[in-house]
Amino acid sequence: MTFFGQSLDGQQIFSLVSMLAVLALCMVTLRRRIEHDRQMKRWKKEQSVRQAPSRGPEPGGPWG
Repeated sequence: MTFFGQSLDGQQIFSLVSMLAVLALCMVTLRRRIEHDRQMKRWKKEQSVRQAPSRGPEPGGPWG
């Protein structure tokens, strides 16, 4: 097989395929990591909203 005018043997082809597979794996892992970080930020934001006291009218006055 020739690639850019250079002949490649089986070992070099296997190396190229392996490097492409590792690159694809890294990209998938990075995408999952970014999505996980987004979910954690969203979860922490929702949790802080749930734990915050409600900001309704404060009881006061003659009846409470």
